[in-house]
Amino acid sequence: MKPETRALLDSAAARERGVYLAGPSGFNAAGILWHQTVLIPAVEKAGLLPLDPWADQSVLDEVLKLPWGARRKKRLERANLDQGRLDLEMVRTCAAVLACLDGPQVDDGTAVEIGYAHHAGKLIVGLRTDIRTASDNEGTLVNLMVETCARDSGGKVTRKMDEAIGIIRAALLG
Repeated sequence: MKPETRALLDSAAARERGVYLAGPSGFNAAGILWHQTVLIPAVEKAGLLPLDPWADQSVLDEVLKLPWGARRKKRLERANLDQGRLDLEMVRTCAAVLACLDGPQVDDGTAVEIGYAHHAGKLIVGLRTDIRTASDNEGTLVNLMVETCARDSGGKVTRKMDEAIGIIRAALLG
């Protein structure tokens, strides 16, 4: 973990106005571009503090440079656990979760983060800008369990980024 990540997680600001940015946007170039140039600036403009799981992949970076083989696989087993634990610590630390729910179905890692956040009593707001259907039926935008976690937390699932960030801002900053 980078020292700046540790400092951020130890800060009062992270607990008071930190928003964990759940979602699969870091897995492809278009997602990274949207995440860094649209989502993060919008969260910051609202006076919130983004807790970005894609910002510190340091535990994986060096291992992924190793050549394929048994040594790399063994090191990745440990690095994957370290990265997962860092992401869960960010969820435990944050005040709210903003979850990107785009794709043919909700990303499995994002779904776990949502469930973990729900169990921890965090506010969860889902953002689905994808025009494809990904719900159990016409009564939800996404998987009914994901939507239940969001609604029961005091949040919701919406198609508009400004609305999603506004819900979090109103809950955290009044």
